[in-house]
Amino acid sequence: MIPRIQKRGQRTLGLLYYLYEPGKYEEHTDPHLVASWDNNAPDPGRDEAATLKQLQQLLDQPVENLDVAERPKKHVWHLSVRNAAEDRILTDEEWGDVARRMVAAAGIDDPEQGTGCRWAAVRHADDHIHIVATLVCEDGYGPDLDHDAARVQAQARALEVELGLRRLNNGDGTAAKRPTSAERHKAERQGRERTAREELRQSVRRAVAGAASEEEFFDRLAAAGLLIRKRVAPSGDLLGYKVALPNDLNAQGEPVFYPGARLAPDLSLPRIRERWSADAPDQDTAPVDPTVRTAPSGPAAARRRTASAAWQAVLVVEHGEDAVAAAYIAAAGEVLDALAKTSAAHTRRELREAAFAFERASRSHVRAERGHDRALRQAARDLVRSGPALGRGEDGATTAMAIDMLFFLITAAAHWHAKNNHAQQAAAAGQAAEHLRAAYQAAAAQPLGALYQRGRRLNRPLRQWQTAVLREALPELAEQILTEPGWYALAATLADVEAAGHDPAALLTETAGRRELDTAESVSDVLMWRLRRTAGLPADTTSMVPGGQGPERSAHRAGQRTRGQAGPRRGRP
Repeated sequence: MIPRIQKRGQRTLGLLYYLYEPGKYEEHTDPHLVASWDNNAPDPGRDEAATLKQLQQLLDQPVENLDVAERPKKHVWHLSVRNAAEDRILTDEEWGDVARRMVAAAGIDDPEQGTGCRWAAVRHADDHIHIVATLVCEDGYGPDLDHDAARVQAQARALEVELGLRRLNNGDGTAAKRPTSAERHKAERQGRERTAREELRQSVRRAVAGAASEEEFFDRLAAAGLLIRKRVAPSGDLLGYKVALPNDLNAQGEPVFYPGARLAPDLSLPRIRERWSADAPDQDTAPVDPTVRTAPSGPAAARRRTASAAWQAVLVVEHGEDAVAAAYIAAAGEVLDALAKTSAAHTRRELREAAFAFERASRSHVRAERGHDRALRQAARDLVRSGPALGRGEDGATTAMAIDMLFFLITAAAHWHAKNNHAQQAAAAGQAAEHLRAAYQAAAAQPLGALYQRGRRLNRPLRQWQTAVLREALPELAEQILTEPGWYALAATLADVEAAGHDPAALLTETAGRRELDTAESVSDVLMWRLRRTAGLPADTTSMVPGGQGPERSAHRAGQRTRGQAGPRRGRP
């Protein structure tokens, strides 16, 4: 159940006309009263003798009794209460009870005192009602509406339980503003999947992801095709900005602009500047990851750095101070936006859905202590500057590697929010994780398939030795891993690890011990990507063939050397 207090108005009759008429798109059916302040108000929907003017005059009577100078400038209070699409259809009596409890919770009407404001609840659809009230009580005083929005939300949570409706999570006031019904209807008419407000919010978030300056931020907005208006002080200082979609016009044919703060609390210019002010002066130049064997500026290298940054961030979110963890979680949202912006077609939709869902999880009442999140912000910057990635080869394989690491970071964020009783954020992070899981499956199919085939082709003595290594390094997980389809890919990676000069058992123990594996759908997949990243191995192995000059040949030689050994061998031969 979603109660929403609309903007206050000046014309009671105008609002009543809207509620009782068919609507612009015939969406209003059988409008009628389900409750009112005295349970005896005239109902123009069901009583042919009643008129909208009569109902308006009765609602406005306490206002008219005051001198003009004493009347509130905007005296019309409007609350809509809507159920979820999957909820059962409530009866008129049930909706009437909902209306009475909502006005009591908001402070509009006090049944015990009998001196509240006049109000009426109109139903013109199965799933929602509108409550109209005038903000002068019968005794001439105004109602106490302090925190009315929070109070009606709390009442909605109680009603959901009592009426058996879908139970929503409590908010904390940090969510972005929801699209209005008018914005939703407009999007439907124009055939858009999301409203202009939502499209602009995502476009601005993608523009700010990893941006290092105001100039870069506004250049990205312009490149995305948005219309921009800047608010400048007489001194020449930039105070704020507004954005609009070129094809989103009002009745006068003018673009509809939204200030950044109206898109989301953290998209105001002052809040965006906080990210830049915390960056180090030399932040534009990222240290080269020693494990990156492709060009440092390419998409594959950027995805390796993203995987490394996400890997380190998990530990901070799990065990760091809340203010620092909040900064990492906010920066994780930038990384998701950047990855979605530069992803290939077969992963783009799920990554964009993950970024869209995680937007709600990127903010809470815990104020982020910026500066600690530089590595993640740099990763987002690298992703954007490296350009679009291919869906195959090293680009595609490192995308799967990055998504795998990000899944654990987003899952850690969900746990952190749950621990801090941020119910909406925890749910949003959980939704984002599910989209990441789907994106991973699409991204990993080709590179995992190649590794699987290479693992199947390894000689039997080598696989026996790798099994012994696995059982020694991970005795509690070994049997589970050996039954997973991904074991063959992990076996091929262990061969590559040794061929590259590493101790497979030691590296396997290290990579498994540094992070939890409970949330992994495939432990072997997780370990395989961690090993390849840590050892600096190519993520894509489709070009490797048996007997070539790559790790396959070295693995074959390692298998020859292990014949006849009873247990795992430590170190290089």
